[in-house]
Amino acid sequence: MATAFQPSLFDAPEITVGALDGLRRVPLSRGAWIDVLPGWFSGADELFAQLVRDVPWRAERREMYDRVVDVPRLVCTYAVGETLPHERLAEARDLLSRHYADELGEPFVTAGCCYYRDGHDSVAWHGDRIGRGRTHDTMVAIVSFGAPRKLLLRPKGGSVEQTHWLGHGDLLVMGGSCQRTWEHAVPKTSRPVGPRISVQFRPRNVF
Repeated sequence: MATAFQPSLFDAPEITVGALDGLRRVPLSRGAWIDVLPGWFSGADELFAQLVRDVPWRAERREMYDRVVDVPRLVCTYAVGETLPHERLAEARDLLSRHYADELGEPFVTAGCCYYRDGHDSVAWHGDRIGRGRTHDTMVAIVSFGAPRKLLLRPKGGSVEQTHWLGHGDLLVMGGSCQRTWEHAVPKTSRPVGPRISVQFRPRNVF
């Protein structure tokens, strides 16, 4: 399932964060929506290489169905006030907080990083849990680096309605009721795929 990482032929050598005026909003059902912006980061492949090297990745184990299993990806979480592993990620977080200030109600303050090493690594269907209750809408912004992987979205209990291939600096923001009424996943694949890192910016009390 693994393959060597293939950099984009169109990527720039300098790591920069782009403007957000190219965001495209996709309305979903039940008050949910997503915003999509391909190639938000320039130099994304260089940043991918730096994150692989510099982030203190760890493997986790989790109880599931009366047994403890390996979480199928490496992870690292940066809590409120912790320094992010690259200054451009902090710049991106602050830019997103300003852009979505009216809808978000508070800034993005944490960053969760996931390292999908190959097609064996995945994340199951879920909505990010909300510490202040199940009726509170919030927002999660995902920036992807490395080889593209499929992010699937579906209404809770429904069938897949959205498929997005995310990598090489792409941005996807889930807002409205998306975390309450929809689910998302990165499925395993038997296709040869390269490694991918996702960085998820969240406000306080969302994990």
